[in-house]
Amino acid sequence: MEQRSSVAELAASLRSELNRYSIGGKLPSSRVLVEQYRVSPVTVSRALAQLAAEGLVVTRPGAGVFRARPRALSPVTGDTSWQEVTLSADLTGESVPRSVDASGVLVSLSAPPTGVIELNGGYLHPSLQPERAMAAALARAGRRPGAWNRPPVEGLPELRDWFAREIGGQVTAADVLVTAGGQSALTTALRALAAPGAPVLVESPTYPGMLAIARASGVRPVPVPADAEGVRPELLETAFQATGARVFVCQPLFQNPTGAVLSAERRAETLRIARAAGAFVVEDDYARHMGHEDSGPLPAPMAADDPDGVVVHVRSLTKATSPSLRVGALAARGPVFDRLRAIQVVDSFFVPRPLQETALELVGAPAWPRHLRTVAAALRERRDALAGALAREAPALTVPHLPAGGYQLWTRLPDGTDEAGFAGAALRAGVAVAPGRPYFSAEPPAPYVRLAFAAVAGPAELAEAARRLAGCL
Repeated sequence: MEQRSSVAELAASLRSELNRYSIGGKLPSSRVLVEQYRVSPVTVSRALAQLAAEGLVVTRPGAGVFRARPRALSPVTGDTSWQEVTLSADLTGESVPRSVDASGVLVSLSAPPTGVIELNGGYLHPSLQPERAMAAALARAGRRPGAWNRPPVEGLPELRDWFAREIGGQVTAADVLVTAGGQSALTTALRALAAPGAPVLVESPTYPGMLAIARASGVRPVPVPADAEGVRPELLETAFQATGARVFVCQPLFQNPTGAVLSAERRAETLRIARAAGAFVVEDDYARHMGHEDSGPLPAPMAADDPDGVVVHVRSLTKATSPSLRVGALAARGPVFDRLRAIQVVDSFFVPRPLQETALELVGAPAWPRHLRTVAAALRERRDALAGALAREAPALTVPHLPAGGYQLWTRLPDGTDEAGFAGAALRAGVAVAPGRPYFSAEPPAPYVRLAFAAVAGPAELAEAARRLAGCL
C-alpha cells in the first residue's frame, strides 16, 4: 500500500486475506501491520475495529486479534402465511381497511439509482441545505448546560415561543407542541381529531403522506376538489353536510402538489364553514419557508386569524433545512391541545432535547435569514428552468399553474396517457418522477405527474431531464 493510509483500503486488504488464517487463528500484530502496509498505528487500529464490527475478527486485549468463527445462519423454515389471514380479519367491525399503502410516500423518499435525475424528491439538494450552519448549531447545542437532560414533554419553552411568534395572531407558546417533524404532527392531529371509521375531508389532489396517515389510522379520506385558488368552498360545505365530517385537512400555502394558494376570500369562507359544521381545520403549513424570490408577501397562517380554536396548525423546519432535522410544531387552542399532547406523549414521550436545542440555535443564528433568501432565489431559478425546458422540449407536458412557492410542478399528461407507464419509461430514460394517482383519494380526473425541482443539482440537470422526458411520450 506504500504510504496510503486509508482505513477503508486497509480494511479491504485485511478482509481479502482473512482466508489465509484458520478459524481462531491469530492475525499479525499491529506493529507488523504498520510495517507491512506502511500506515500509522491509528489506521491499523481503526481498520481492525471495522472488521470487528463486521464480526470478522475478535480482539482479545493482551493476546491479539483473531479470525472470528463465521456466524451460523439458521435456515428459514417457519411459515408466516397465517399473518395474511390475521391482518385481514375484521374482528372489530371496522369499515375502513387498515392496510397501509405507502407507495406515494416512498416515491419521494427512495434514492434513485446513480445517473438518474431526481424529479421525485421531497427535500432540498445537499448544495441548498445549510450544512455549515446546522453543524455550528449542533456544536453550540451540545455545549449548552443540560443539553442531554429530559426536556418538557411539550418542548423547550424557547422553541415553543419561537414557533408561536412565527405563526402570529393570538397563538402563544402555551398553544404550541414541539413534534418530530411535520409527518409526525399530522399523524398526531388525525388520531386526536377523528375516530376510526370517521370521514375526513381532504383536498383533491393532496399530499399522499396525509392519505397514508388517514388510512393507517382507520379513517376515511373524502376528496373535495380544489383549483388554482385552493379548495372550493361551495363543495367543502356540501361535503361537510353530506358526510358529517368533523375534520378538514388542507395546505393553504403552496399546496402539494398543485402549488395553489388559498385566496383570502376562501380562507375566511373555509373557517366559517368549518365553524358552522363544528369541525376542525388541520392547516398543514409545510411550505412556509419555501416561498420563491418573486412570491411577494405571504399570507398569514389561517391559525393567526382564528380566535375560536377551529384551526390545528402544523409546520416543520425539515423541508427548508435537512431531512434529518425533524423538528416541527402543532399549534392548537382550547381543550384539543391536551388531547394532542396526550397522544404524542403516549407515542414517543418527547422530541429529543439535543435536536430541539440544535433547531433553536439554528433559527436564532444570523445564518438563518441568509439561508432562507438563498433557498428562495434557488427555488425560483429551478422553477423557471424546469418550466422553460418543458415548454421547449416537451410541450405536450403542460403545467396548469406556475407556483410562487414550494418545490414542484403539477404536470398534466396528454389525455389517454398511462401515467404509470410514463413514469416507468421516464425511469428507464434516466428521470425519476412521481405518478399522480397516489395524490387522489378517489379516481383522478386526468393523468398527471409531479415533477420536483428542489432535489437536483441545478438548472442544467433540469434541462437534461426535460429532454429525456420528451422521448417518453
